Amino acid sequence: MGLPNVARYPEATVVSDETSIFILFGGPYGEQKMSVPLEYVGGDAEAVELRLLAQLQQIGYTVRRGGRELSDL
Repeated sequence: MGLPNVARYPEATVVSDETSIFILFGGPYGEQKMSVPLEYVGGDAEAVELRLLAQLQQIGYTVRRGGRELSDL
């Protein structure tokens, strides 16, 4: 599964817990959610979040860290 189209889902919010990274993509076409177990990406949750935010921003997404409760994702 690839990332959603930046033109359709230009916003990306990244949140993590002890076991996973959660990404919520949003835009005029609704929302798409992804979760990735931390064991697949390595490192601690904060380092992974920051690296992911930087990569998503380079691709063209408007990024935000946190801002939502995990239960909202």
